[in-house]
Amino acid sequence: MTSTKRETAEFGDFQTPAALAAKVCGVVARRKERFSSIVEPTCGKGGFLVAALSTFSSATDALGLEINDGYVAEAKQAVKRCHYGVTARIIAADFFKTDWAGLIAPMPEPLLVIGNLPWVTNAQLGLLGSANLPEKSNFQGHAGFDAITGKSNFCISEWMLIKLIEALDGRHATLAMLCKTAVARKVLFHAWKNGTRLRKAELRAIDAMAFFGASVDACLLVCELSALAHTNECRVYSDMDKAKPVGVFGYRDGRLVSDVTAYARWGHLRGQSPLRWRSGVKHDCSKVMELWKEGDAFRNGLDEVVSLESTFLYPMLKSSQLANGATEAPRRWMIVTQKSIGEGTAAIAERAPKTWRYLLSHADKLDARSSSIYRSRPRFSIFGVGDYSFAPWKVAISGFYKRLGFAKLGQFRGKPIMLDDTSNFLPCRCEEEADYLCSLLNSDVAREFLSALVFWDAKRPITVAILSELNLAALAGELGSYETMAALYPPGLDPVTKTTVKQRALFR
Repeated sequence: MTSTKRETAEFGDFQTPAALAAKVCGVVARRKERFSSIVEPTCGKGGFLVAALSTFSSATDALGLEINDGYVAEAKQAVKRCHYGVTARIIAADFFKTDWAGLIAPMPEPLLVIGNLPWVTNAQLGLLGSANLPEKSNFQGHAGFDAITGKSNFCISEWMLIKLIEALDGRHATLAMLCKTAVARKVLFHAWKNGTRLRKAELRAIDAMAFFGASVDACLLVCELSALAHTNECRVYSDMDKAKPVGVFGYRDGRLVSDVTAYARWGHLRGQSPLRWRSGVKHDCSKVMELWKEGDAFRNGLDEVVSLESTFLYPMLKSSQLANGATEAPRRWMIVTQKSIGEGTAAIAERAPKTWRYLLSHADKLDARSSSIYRSRPRFSIFGVGDYSFAPWKVAISGFYKRLGFAKLGQFRGKPIMLDDTSNFLPCRCEEEADYLCSLLNSDVAREFLSALVFWDAKRPITVAILSELNLAALAGELGSYETMAALYPPGLDPVTKTTVKQRALFR
């Protein structure tokens, strides 16, 4: 990576086109607010400062911060050339080391904080060895498995926006920032959860590819703050110019909901699911662990034809196949090295010597899997596996695709079907149970409830966490089939494990 490209990545350095900066200012100007102060927290070459000062003639104070010394000089010249009659201070400073509340405290209200913060994650910066990071902290509150499998990764702008909103809390101010759409929602969730006094919030979609060459859902987030008013909703617009919102999401019952109207209708179905949702098998090495059957042999993702015992091979479906309804005859097979997390794998050598030799021949790839979950585990370990994985029937759904369709899966060639880790499922003891759960989950009521929670532009819209919030017992009551559920899961049967004391071998 050249020096210039590295700096671009390290500082999320994508200068906002002048036309977009002017358009953002135009959107804010429609509020008819007469701003006294303007702040651009990462001002770069001063694009937003120039646009804001030319739009809001009422401003008497302007401030820009920038970590790049060269840009500081350019920003000063850009503002100076425009002759606004306002003393604009351009400061060379590190955002992460700045006391924002203290810095803006003396600035007159109403304040406008406007700009475009870095679109880069802490993990990406870590790989670059960058020091341009906030102090390490689990500010999102993730714990355990979530904290080590990627959920603790976050966009730097999320941390920065939270700091700015906290600094503006109680002030008469407007924050207008370009950012990823997912970041905007997380920031609003944090603000609502922590009681930040937002008077109004809106999210307007932008074409990130057209403006920045970035294939990502992005938006203009506009938040009005006030000491006297409070809202926990955000209107969503399909573009910068639309007058009518396409939806409203908000904060309800301690969580973010994608459709406040649908949630108001079906929120009573929310509760801990009496049945436990599971994710498919995680192995992080599809070219080795997933194969296609060719006659009496198998072909892997490295285009090698190999002969393996059937002992540890199971038919599998990818998330895409679930979404497309191609579930009748799985084309792939998965090597499932364990029946429970942490189970020893050395026995494979004796029970299936060809499979063991195959794994050893690709040990370099399996041992190099980067996730920390594989450390200090038996060699060739997998995750997302347990007795539930081997259930004879499953009700499953893809986590990636924008469709709430649940499929019934039985066995294939005498073996239970495995799913990849981007799929979610309920294990079932029999076909009757699978049919019943499918009828519940594919009902209009279930779809409307889940649609009130799902954000379809998320990287993985449908998660175990979201599915688990639908109380299937309450849903059965709503649909008039509670007696059927009671018969399938009688009082002597644990509703979570679906077993009696004597039946715990299958569904733990």
